[in-house]
Amino acid sequence: MESKLSIYSDGGARGNPGPAACGVVFSKDGKVVFKGSKFLGETTNNVAEYRGVIFALETLSKNREWSADAPVDLFLDSELIAHQLNGKYKIKNQLLATLSFEVKKLEKHLSTKIIYQHIPRSKNSIADFLVNEELDKHQ
Repeated sequence: MESKLSIYSDGGARGNPGPAACGVVFSKDGKVVFKGSKFLGETTNNVAEYRGVIFALETLSKNREWSADAPVDLFLDSELIAHQLNGKYKIKNQLLATLSFEVKKLEKHLSTKIIYQHIPRSKNSIADFLVNEELDKHQ
């Protein structure tokens, strides 16, 4: 039986807009195989959440062996972004629509299905920690 890759993604801004960052954690069989964060400059919380998903998919595209072409669960604590990426919510903001298009373009280049799932912030604590750690470096 092939093990499944889980990705936890988060993004946040201090102020809205304000200094922003994203963080991702890749887990396979309950073990972390990658964690990373990225400073995004001045932007909004929603843009930071999308940038977290993009960062995750870019990282996955460079490390395809982690998924072995099996479906990947991508967990995020933004209900808005999860539902937009699943097509449950319309995207009215043009910048968010552009970022969603970028996500869908990255998905096409991967040979695996990405399943976006909304989770409570309490279940996304490592990715959230990475976001705050990155923001603290840039104060």
